[in-house]
Amino acid sequence: MKVKLATSRGFCFGVEDAIELAEAAVATHGPGKVVALGPVIHNKQVVGKLEQAGLNQSGDLETIEPDKVVLIRSHGATPQTMQRAADRGLAIVDATCVLVKRAQDVVMQLHEEGYHVVMIGDPNHPEVKGVIGYAPVTVIDEGSDLEAALPYKERLGIVAQTTHSPEHVAQMIAKILCRPYREVKIVNTLCLEVTRRQEAALALCGEVDVMFVLGGLNSANTREMARLCQEAGTQTYHIETWEQFEPRMIAGKTTAGVTAGASTPEWVIQEFVEKLETM
Repeated sequence: MKVKLATSRGFCFGVEDAIELAEAAVATHGPGKVVALGPVIHNKQVVGKLEQAGLNQSGDLETIEPDKVVLIRSHGATPQTMQRAADRGLAIVDATCVLVKRAQDVVMQLHEEGYHVVMIGDPNHPEVKGVIGYAPVTVIDEGSDLEAALPYKERLGIVAQTTHSPEHVAQMIAKILCRPYREVKIVNTLCLEVTRRQEAALALCGEVDVMFVLGGLNSANTREMARLCQEAGTQTYHIETWEQFEPRMIAGKTTAGVTAGASTPEWVIQEFVEKLETM
């Protein structure tokens, strides 16, 4: 099997920073002393390695003992969560991606300037849940009833979940602009690293018979990339590791493309490519 790799793939700088901060915190405070408030990133393999190194994880701030250090994951947290951690006397290591922090700052600024803030994103995604804690925000996404979700306001300020595709965000903005707002301010909060990976994946789709998108099944940017490849007309499989590969996936195919989400480590990619090439 001939295998082609996307030119842009795998870890982004935000993920690398979060992992380095987690590893440094464990090295400084000792195994078992640092508790991540949810998965540091959306990749089970990386999270598993961090846990083996001594990083604990909790989904509930109230269960973290006062003598522990709390790690804020790359997706960020609400200001209320940060304040509650400080009030409980917990030391904080903030691994929030700088681009997520920017989205948080933009939302606050738009609200202070008098805009009704709208975020295009998945309301159940941890990044979105964190961002909307910084100001009153209306969250919309594909399938949202704009008439019900966006009552008439004269001034709208629009941001987007960092991992969304530019095409999807543009489509949503176009629908909003069909309504009679006096002023609409759009701030681009999309992650360029994610966009580059999407563009590289779509370019590769035209050169292969089948695409493999590697990464966490709960990773928003990986799911979005798989969706884009599928919509481009190339048979696409979103899997986490080689263990999920099945020979039927390449039946009748001669060339496979491989890319990976921004939370997928290079060792997962290389293992997959090496084994696929032997098929």
